Amino acid sequence: MERAMSVEERIRRAEDIYNRRNGVYTKTTTNNSKTKNTNKKRTAKRLLMQIFVCLSIYVIFYAVTNREYIFSEEFRNSVNTFFTEKINTLEVYSKVKNFVLSFFEGEEKANIDNPTQENVQENQENQQNQTQGNSQKQESEQSQKLQSEKVNDQAKVTKDENIGGAEESAEIGAGETTEKKEVVLAKNSKDTSQKKTEELTEQEQMEKDAKAIKKKISFIAPIKGRISSSFGWRNPTTSTVPKYHTGVDIAAVEGTKIKSATDGKVIMASSTGDYGNHYQIQIQDVIIIYAHCKKLYLKEGDSVKQGQEIAEVGSTGNSTGPHLHFEVRRNGRKIDPQLIMDL
Repeated sequence: MERAMSVEERIRRAEDIYNRRNGVYTKTTTNNSKTKNTNKKRTAKRLLMQIFVCLSIYVIFYAVTNREYIFSEEFRNSVNTFFTEKINTLEVYSKVKNFVLSFFEGEEKANIDNPTQENVQENQENQQNQTQGNSQKQESEQSQKLQSEKVNDQAKVTKDENIGGAEESAEIGAGETTEKKEVVLAKNSKDTSQKKTEELTEQEQMEKDAKAIKKKISFIAPIKGRISSSFGWRNPTTSTVPKYHTGVDIAAVEGTKIKSATDGKVIMASSTGDYGNHYQIQIQDVIIIYAHCKKLYLKEGDSVKQGQEIAEVGSTGNSTGPHLHFEVRRNGRKIDPQLIMDL
């Protein structure tokens, strides 16, 4: 047996039938929310009207049953007192109306947060479309990023690329002829042909920095030995050695004493990374790096004098043989030490 329906359920069902026949409901979630909002407002207005009618009936009933009191002098005095006070009935009505509307809007938000089965499928379709669009956008961004990385890959020189090795002495070393050195330089020039314009700009800046350093700072050779790998582009024999060299490698016997090339202060004394045991010694705006040492004599914060013994030659870190990696930087820019001093 069908259960008895309340008046509100009958009104709601009649409105649903009316809306379906007139095509008010659409497939989009936005139209559904608008329709629900309209229905809520209509329900609120209807409720307010019912409250007003009930109050009117109650007032009439009260007036009929208490007519003797209403028309008495006491009641008239009460009415006069009530209307002499500044009470804005419209303001009271608006507050009550806003309260009721806010109550129904809160229910509507709750329905949006917990969608019915009618909207679940539509929301899933919208999410799938958004996911496909986002995936296409991410693919395009990744492709552009890969292209930019390929363009900038060769121009990047990280802080760990300042390694070298005595293995380079197999190509350039003591007793080799000038012809063999020219062959190696020719190989290096082939690797750098595509960056000729950029290197000219860097070379000009490097020469400018070297001149500025020579005017205010005096350098001495940290050790005596042969240059096993010069500054700049090169053709290393092992994959662990980077093609771009940001310092000068001076090959020497392991344990050879390393002297400080300048005065300064130790701002880093570390044994981690591809540098192995290494220093960073600062003087004015110049930082000098001594890398791949076997043993360090100083610690961070120590002051250094020119010619002071600070370490021993070794092969720590990413190194192919005992040597000193000697590097000069000014304001973060790498400078060829051979532009500043004779090694």
